[in-house]
Amino acid sequence: MQREATTREYTAPRFPPREANNLNIETITIEGGFGKDGAPEPLRRLTLRMGDVVSIVGPTGSGKSELINDIELFADRNTPSGRRVLINGEAPGESFLLDPSKNPIALITQHTNFLSDLPVAKFLTVHAQIRRGLEGHRAVEETLAFANELTGEPIVEDCQMTELSGGQTRSLLIADAVIIGNSPIILLDEIENAGINRTRAVELLKQYRKIFVFVTHDPRIALISDYRVSIRGGAMQRLIFTSEEEKRVAEEIKTLDDLLLELRSIIRAGEGVSLEGFHSRMRELGYVA
Repeated sequence: MQREATTREYTAPRFPPREANNLNIETITIEGGFGKDGAPEPLRRLTLRMGDVVSIVGPTGSGKSELINDIELFADRNTPSGRRVLINGEAPGESFLLDPSKNPIALITQHTNFLSDLPVAKFLTVHAQIRRGLEGHRAVEETLAFANELTGEPIVEDCQMTELSGGQTRSLLIADAVIIGNSPIILLDEIENAGINRTRAVELLKQYRKIFVFVTHDPRIALISDYRVSIRGGAMQRLIFTSEEEKRVAEEIKTLDDLLLELRSIIRAGEGVSLEGFHSRMRELGYVA
């Protein structure tokens, strides 16, 4: 018999955060390489600091995913882009490269396939025991609570990992990276395509002192980030800090996002939507005369 999913509201951090893997990482620097045309990248050096929320923006095929792949691989002029990645201003130590338990980076991609068909609780418990020892059970509860803030259909802990939807899987992996893995640097590739509550995701993530890098086409995620990196032709073009006006635009977008979430919930519940009801809600939000 399945247990009830953990659905209580999550207020981070209920689980006391450790120093991120005791690695004392404060900055990660990307030294520019070359664009697809072979010319040096206009943005020659990019330094991300602990606590930063960053968005990577640009057209489809511009090279956004290549940038976060370079970060994950600790590129050392040995990838097609010719970039170099430094940790705290220095080349990463061999332990980062050879010991998975000391790797400070978690990459949540658009492609999530599991080799093991463990139940969710077992999957998290094994990871928690490796990372946290006796704190494992509590970490599993926290991870499920976090994940269920992001996904529409709650994750049931007895469900097999391979039976989760794409949105549930991405939500669980984000929560796992933040709480159990406690990774100091988390890279997220287009979470807006996963069917998760992206606004809630960013709100929760910003409560942690980590470096979060979003590859995104979503204007709200871009505008609630501290700054964004523009990519074109495989090259980092410029760094744009979010202005106060852009933050106000992000709040307006949030209102529209909330309306869309309401409509999504109504439709998912099998109910109908009327034009009159839609216009009434728009008037309440101040968008229809």
